[in-house]
Amino acid sequence: SARVMPAAVRSYLSEMPAGRLKIVTGENAVLLDQLASGGLDLVVGRLASPERMVGFTFEHLYSEQVLFVVRAGHPLLGKVPFDIAEMARFPMVMPTTTAIIRPYVERFLIAHGLPDPGARIESVSDSFGRVFVRDSDAVWAISEGVVIGDIAAGALAALPIDTAETRGAVGITLRADAERTPAIQALIRAVRAAAPQAVPTPDQ
Repeated sequence: SARVMPAAVRSYLSEMPAGRLKIVTGENAVLLDQLASGGLDLVVGRLASPERMVGFTFEHLYSEQVLFVVRAGHPLLGKVPFDIAEMARFPMVMPTTTAIIRPYVERFLIAHGLPDPGARIESVSDSFGRVFVRDSDAVWAISEGVVIGDIAAGALAALPIDTAETRGAVGITLRADAERTPAIQALIRAVRAAAPQAVPTPDQ
């Protein structure tokens, strides 16, 4: 999670100064496959579907929702009152069909009368979405943790839409039979500490 990992890595390195980490980003399904094969030690992100969680454990850290974000100064930001149907006039950057938040986004759009938002670009690349939306009038459907820093900095803004129904659990996924080495335990502690409104655990 972009919201957690930078601070978690800083915390980890303060405890393990000679530690070595490999940070990989991508679709949840791809990351879980790598976790299952031993290519990764843990995954930080949204809770996957029950059928994908066979053989894994999940520790819930916090919850977050999907936002619809635009560049600062976007025409939609001046609409009062805001009409969600207006989003259909602009291109939308959507998560891919295999992305874990895609069903949340699709259900939300259908529930609000926007089953087909018009021009659509599918991507799970945060860097592409960030630059494309900043330099165009596109709307980006994205997890709030990815863009919370951009919103705080004023580069992007969330449209005034109640997206509470897209809220989902975010946490740490591990192989159920994985050995928790001292280094992995240190990283887990660091991720817990970096998570917003961390959920207490028995060993904290």
